[in-house]
Amino acid sequence: MEQTLAEKILSANSLTKKNARAGDIVIAKIRTTMAHDGSGPLAIKRIEDNQFNLSNPKNTIFFVDHSAPAARAELANAQVVLRQFTEKTGSKFHEAGSGICHQVLVENYAMPGTVLIGGDSHTVTAGALSCFATGMGSTDVAVAMHLGKTWLRVPETIRVQVDGKLSKGVYSKDIILTLIGMLGEDGANYKSLEYRGSTIKNLSMESRFTLSNMAVEAGGKVGLIETDKTARTYLKAHDRENQ
Repeated sequence: MEQTLAEKILSANSLTKKNARAGDIVIAKIRTTMAHDGSGPLAIKRIEDNQFNLSNPKNTIFFVDHSAPAARAELANAQVVLRQFTEKTGSKFHEAGSGICHQVLVENYAMPGTVLIGGDSHTVTAGALSCFATGMGSTDVAVAMHLGKTWLRVPETIRVQVDGKLSKGVYSKDIILTLIGMLGEDGANYKSLEYRGSTIKNLSMESRFTLSNMAVEAGGKVGLIETDKTARTYLKAHDRENQ
């Protein structure tokens, strides 16, 4: 039986099982890890309390985007923690005003066939680039930053087939809201939503990001779209086709 996208990506990145199937537990290597000013301070505390080093500073990324500018002293102080830590460790830092983390990730870091872990539920946005991108809590993110790997249960897949031409005034947001209405808020718990069909192929990357971004609203672990010419053109436009 043909592997799903989730199975293919986790098999390719697994350090323990190379023909992974839904339900298998794998230890997967991570290419990119991120946290923002909401999740980052606790992740940094876990790292410093345990005297962890960073396995891959250049692909460990922190953002100030959720409270920008900071409205209270404690939020401003939390952002100072991120600035000091990234300066000390050589990890990447995106200052307030440089963009929302999910958009910056897809423009600069997320790559097809890799694993991306983020301290935010909408990390799933990058799944539109065939990246197994998923959110985790700050402690798991801290461990991932230290080890460069994490454990994952390979998710079952719900294949979402969408065909036909969208009517005027109908967009990818309408597709995903309709799907969530069909599945319910927990209908895809820990599952991979794999979007496919002629409608998906004709969507822009921006529209695809909307589909992947909202997979989590139905409980999805990831929201994946197979890499095609549109995705490769997008990567080339952002100088990442050869990474």
